[in-house]
Amino acid sequence: MAAHIFLGIVGFSSGFLVAGGVVALMIGLGIITRFVGITHTAARTALYENAILAGAAAGTVLTVFDIKPYMLIPGIAGSAALALSGVFMGIFVGGWIMALAEVVNVFPVFCRRFGIVKGMSWIVIALALGKTAGSLMHFYMRWGKG
Repeated sequence: MAAHIFLGIVGFSSGFLVAGGVVALMIGLGIITRFVGITHTAARTALYENAILAGAAAGTVLTVFDIKPYMLIPGIAGSAALALSGVFMGIFVGGWIMALAEVVNVFPVFCRRFGIVKGMSWIVIALALGKTAGSLMHFYMRWGKG
Protein backbone atom coordinates (compact mmCIF):
# COMPACT_ATOMS: atom_id res chain seq x y z
CA MET A 1 0.00 0.00 0.00
CA ALA A 2 2.79 2.42 0.87
CA ALA A 3 4.49 1.60 -2.43
CA HIS A 4 1.32 2.52 -4.35
CA ILE A 5 1.05 5.83 -2.53
CA PHE A 6 4.72 6.55 -3.23
CA LEU A 7 4.33 5.67 -6.91
CA GLY A 8 1.20 7.84 -7.10
CA ILE A 9 3.08 10.79 -5.65
CA VAL A 10 6.03 10.24 -8.01
CA GLY A 11 3.73 9.92 -11.01
CA PHE A 12 1.72 12.97 -10.07
CA SER A 13 4.89 15.01 -9.49
CA SER A 14 6.38 13.83 -12.78
CA GLY A 15 3.21 14.81 -14.57
CA PHE A 16 3.37 18.29 -13.10
CA LEU A 17 7.01 18.53 -14.15
CA VAL A 18 6.20 17.55 -17.73
CA ALA A 19 3.18 19.87 -17.79
CA GLY A 20 5.40 22.69 -16.54
CA GLY A 21 7.81 22.00 -19.39
CA VAL A 22 4.96 22.05 -21.90
CA VAL A 23 3.69 25.36 -20.53
CA ALA A 24 7.23 26.77 -20.67
CA LEU A 25 7.49 25.67 -24.30
CA MET A 26 4.14 27.30 -25.05
CA ILE A 27 5.40 30.55 -23.57
CA GLY A 28 8.74 30.21 -25.37
CA LEU A 29 7.01 29.70 -28.72
CA GLY A 30 4.82 32.71 -28.03
CA ILE A 31 1.51 30.87 -28.29
CA ILE A 32 -0.04 32.60 -25.30
CA THR A 33 1.09 36.09 -26.31
CA ARG A 34 -0.15 35.42 -29.84
CA PHE A 35 -3.60 34.35 -28.60
CA VAL A 36 -3.76 37.39 -26.32
CA GLY A 37 -2.73 39.66 -29.19
CA ILE A 38 -5.20 38.20 -31.68
CA THR A 39 -8.14 38.30 -29.28
CA HIS A 40 -7.23 41.69 -27.74
CA THR A 41 -7.72 40.31 -24.22
CA ALA A 42 -4.57 41.51 -22.46
CA ALA A 43 -6.68 42.62 -19.49
CA ARG A 44 -7.59 38.96 -18.86
CA THR A 45 -4.07 37.58 -18.65
CA ALA A 46 -4.80 36.09 -15.20
CA LEU A 47 -7.65 34.09 -16.76
CA TYR A 48 -5.23 32.66 -19.35
CA GLU A 49 -2.79 31.70 -16.60
CA ASN A 50 -5.52 30.03 -14.55
CA ALA A 51 -6.84 28.15 -17.58
CA ILE A 52 -3.37 26.87 -18.45
CA LEU A 53 -2.77 25.75 -14.86
CA ALA A 54 -6.19 24.06 -14.67
CA GLY A 55 -5.60 22.31 -18.01
CA ALA A 56 -2.17 21.09 -16.96
CA ALA A 57 -3.52 19.81 -13.64
CA ALA A 58 -6.54 18.14 -15.26
CA GLY A 59 -4.35 16.53 -17.92
CA THR A 60 -2.00 15.23 -15.26
CA VAL A 61 -4.82 13.74 -13.19
CA LEU A 62 -6.54 12.17 -16.22
CA THR A 63 -3.29 10.66 -17.47
CA VAL A 64 -1.84 9.40 -14.21
CA PHE A 65 -5.03 7.89 -12.85
CA ASP A 66 -6.33 6.63 -16.24
CA ILE A 67 -9.68 8.38 -15.87
CA LYS A 68 -11.88 8.47 -18.95
CA PRO A 69 -13.45 11.94 -19.25
CA TYR A 70 -16.70 10.58 -20.72
CA MET A 71 -17.14 8.36 -17.64
CA LEU A 72 -17.26 11.38 -15.32
CA ILE A 73 -20.61 12.54 -16.73
CA PRO A 74 -22.98 9.72 -17.75
CA GLY A 75 -25.41 9.68 -20.66
CA ILE A 76 -26.01 12.34 -23.31
CA ALA A 77 -24.35 15.05 -21.19
CA GLY A 78 -21.19 12.91 -21.12
CA SER A 79 -21.19 12.62 -24.91
CA ALA A 80 -21.68 16.37 -25.26
CA ALA A 81 -18.86 17.02 -22.78
CA LEU A 82 -16.63 14.62 -24.70
CA ALA A 83 -17.40 16.36 -27.99
CA LEU A 84 -16.78 19.78 -26.46
CA SER A 85 -13.49 18.68 -24.93
CA GLY A 86 -12.49 17.25 -28.33
CA VAL A 87 -13.16 20.62 -29.96
CA PHE A 88 -11.05 22.41 -27.35
CA MET A 89 -8.25 19.87 -27.70
CA GLY A 90 -8.32 20.30 -31.46
CA ILE A 91 -8.07 24.07 -31.11
CA PHE A 92 -5.17 23.61 -28.71
CA VAL A 93 -3.25 21.28 -31.03
CA GLY A 94 -4.01 23.48 -34.03
CA GLY A 95 -2.66 26.48 -32.14
CA TRP A 96 0.53 24.55 -31.38
CA ILE A 97 0.97 23.52 -35.00
CA MET A 98 0.42 27.02 -36.33
CA ALA A 99 2.70 28.60 -33.70
CA LEU A 100 5.46 26.12 -34.45
CA ALA A 101 5.07 26.67 -38.18
CA GLU A 102 5.21 30.42 -37.61
CA VAL A 103 8.34 30.20 -35.47
CA VAL A 104 10.11 28.04 -38.01
CA ASN A 105 8.98 30.40 -40.80
CA VAL A 106 7.42 27.60 -42.81
CA PHE A 107 4.92 29.80 -44.62
CA PRO A 108 7.31 32.49 -45.91
CA VAL A 109 9.77 29.85 -47.15
CA PHE A 110 6.93 27.85 -48.74
CA CYS A 111 5.51 30.91 -50.49
CA ARG A 112 8.90 32.07 -51.74
CA ARG A 113 9.84 28.63 -53.09
CA PHE A 114 6.57 28.20 -54.96
CA GLY A 115 6.20 31.84 -55.99
CA ILE A 116 2.91 32.35 -54.17
CA VAL A 117 2.05 36.04 -53.88
CA LYS A 118 -1.69 35.97 -53.13
CA GLY A 119 -4.06 33.54 -51.43
CA MET A 120 -2.06 32.78 -48.32
CA SER A 121 -5.20 32.85 -46.18
CA TRP A 122 -6.74 30.18 -48.43
CA ILE A 123 -3.72 27.96 -47.92
CA VAL A 124 -4.02 28.27 -44.13
CA ILE A 125 -7.77 27.54 -44.33
CA ALA A 126 -7.10 24.50 -46.53
CA LEU A 127 -4.53 23.23 -44.03
CA ALA A 128 -7.01 23.63 -41.18
CA LEU A 129 -9.79 21.89 -43.10
CA GLY A 130 -7.46 19.06 -44.11
CA LYS A 131 -6.35 18.58 -40.52
CA THR A 132 -9.97 18.57 -39.36
CA ALA A 133 -11.04 16.09 -42.05
CA GLY A 134 -8.10 13.81 -41.27
CA SER A 135 -8.86 13.88 -37.55
CA LEU A 136 -12.54 13.14 -38.10
CA MET A 137 -11.70 10.28 -40.44
CA HIS A 138 -9.18 8.94 -37.92
CA PHE A 139 -11.78 8.88 -35.14
CA TYR A 140 -14.59 7.57 -37.38
CA MET A 141 -12.49 4.69 -38.73
CA ARG A 142 -11.11 3.99 -35.22
CA TRP A 143 -7.53 3.81 -36.52
CA GLY A 144 -5.02 2.99 -33.84
CA LYS A 145 -7.51 1.01 -31.74
CA GLY A 146 -6.06 -2.32 -32.83
